[in-house]
Amino acid sequence: YPQSLMPQTDAPSRPRRGLLGPRNLAVLGLAVACLVIGYLTLAAGKASLAAVLLVIGYCVLFPLAIAL
Repeated sequence: YPQSLMPQTDAPSRPRRGLLGPRNLAVLGLAVACLVIGYLTLAAGKASLAAVLLVIGYCVLFPLAIAL
């Protein structure tokens, strides 16, 4: 390729790390635990508490794990 067509990068190339860091994995673990507890609570017949746990898991913790 001619130099004018080559992509210009100012940053030095670094080795690629994993997509999720330790903080992301910790929050993701909390999300999975919250969902498991939520579904177990739903199976036990406590629908109101299960709904709260499932909403926290799906709508708060999963997006937070991705965003961090």
